[in-house]
Amino acid sequence: MAEVAKDLLYTKDHEWIKVDGDVYEIGLADYAQDSLGDIVYVELPDVDDEIDAEESVASVESVKAASEVYTPFACTIVEANEELDDEPGNINKAPYESWIAKVKFEDFDESKLMTADEYEKFLGEL
Repeated sequence: MAEVAKDLLYTKDHEWIKVDGDVYEIGLADYAQDSLGDIVYVELPDVDDEIDAEESVASVESVKAASEVYTPFACTIVEANEELDDEPGNINKAPYESWIAKVKFEDFDESKLMTADEYEKFLGEL
């Protein structure tokens, strides 16, 4: 079973969201990185990019697949994790420490996300 960090919120697309005041971190959940396999490249967003809800924030490529990282809400990019340019495999090693982007959401609605317990149940149904 995939590891699920208890202090984060999750989407059905297997992104995690960390709340830090009015800035939020977005990353790939353990289930997603495990499904992708060894990650070899991350296409990061640009700071100040404005992204619509349910649109791609970043692209992640592994040796066997490519995947998009989506934002659940419209947002503006505050920071991109440039460490992933040189070390994309950090997402495999520590998915809950390797955020992809820090964003400001326009209309954050926690009720549209899953708690860790809800996400674990969701994973159990896959």
